[in-house]
Amino acid sequence: MIKQIIHVDMDAFYAAVEARDNPDLRGKPLIVGALPHERGVVSTCSYEARVFGVRSAMSIKEAYRLCPDGIYMHPNPEKYKKASDIIHNIWSSYTDTVEYISLDEGFLDVTGSAGLFGGAKSIAYEIKRHTNAETGLTCSVGIGYSKMSAKLASEEKKPDGLFEIPDVAALQTIIMDRNVRIIYGVGPKTAKALQTIGVNTVREVLENRDSVTRLLGNQGKQIILFAKGIDERDVTRHGETDAKSLGKEHTFQQDITDFGYLKDVLRLTAKELSLQIRLEGVFIRTVTLKVTYSDMKRITRSKSGEALNGAKEIYDIAASLLEKIAKRPIRLVGISLSGFSESDLRQLTFADIKNDKKKEALDKATLALERRYGGGVIKTGGEIAAEKRFEQED
Repeated sequence: MIKQIIHVDMDAFYAAVEARDNPDLRGKPLIVGALPHERGVVSTCSYEARVFGVRSAMSIKEAYRLCPDGIYMHPNPEKYKKASDIIHNIWSSYTDTVEYISLDEGFLDVTGSAGLFGGAKSIAYEIKRHTNAETGLTCSVGIGYSKMSAKLASEEKKPDGLFEIPDVAALQTIIMDRNVRIIYGVGPKTAKALQTIGVNTVREVLENRDSVTRLLGNQGKQIILFAKGIDERDVTRHGETDAKSLGKEHTFQQDITDFGYLKDVLRLTAKELSLQIRLEGVFIRTVTLKVTYSDMKRITRSKSGEALNGAKEIYDIAASLLEKIAKRPIRLVGISLSGFSESDLRQLTFADIKNDKKKEALDKATLALERRYGGGVIKTGGEIAAEKRFEQED
């Protein structure tokens, strides 16, 4: 049976939410991310800003150089999460096989459910209609026989578009003479490597298969398959709490050499992430430390173990990982959580059981207060000290 896969991508999501809530922003070059005088990047921008060459993940300094008259603002994660929850509920009403890529992007495998709703195209139209009716936002939807074809289809008619790539022949007609960057998995470095052997387009990938394989090995073989329109990846079903990772990063205005200060930042970050997963009622098994040095070299260090969700547990792991890295000036530090689970099953002794009951009761009481009054209502001595230092030096 030929797969029927839908890819949904919200149009300039953060910027669109802001413009929806503030009509004065509509039709103007809006850049959501850091402010021009800060260190940071563009999270997203309106299509009016893209006319000037502004793009997501671009340095905010470069964005300001390209668009000095743009409107710059910090993101509002809580607002975007509320809109995302509505959007995700719409998707899951058509199939239980949904892969959430981010707050505003996802794949739906409707192979088994399309017949119930009049076909994949009918589902795509309904997703667009419901999304606009319930959130006031627009999305671009692609229909394909694979994940790659569905994603490419969603990009063909942006913004507010709907497009279908039904088979291999249709895909190849569209991509054959385009740059290799259109192939899934081909980023700037891979494209640059392919340029060294005279390969710039998808057609040239297929005309130089042996050279591509010699240059890139197994990755080259996969690129050739994608160029031929072959993509056997499945849509991986998971729920909202099964996200691949949850993280938070902080970019400093000046490079930091004080690792005590960095630990303060990690302590506050761990508290925020812990509250998020405890409100969801989930646990994690892997804590990852993210660091970007002043020379832009990025590193990650991870540790996996028993299921946990406490702020102190997360912080202790992150801080221990920080101790083991090179002591050089740092411009970004963050924590990412993964390995989600709905239980904390592990080997326990009788002493553990007794202590865990006390801890569980305290956690429930604490969470109830935080749910009612906010995450900052209860603070440890270490968190209070970290906040004071952070406010003084940030």
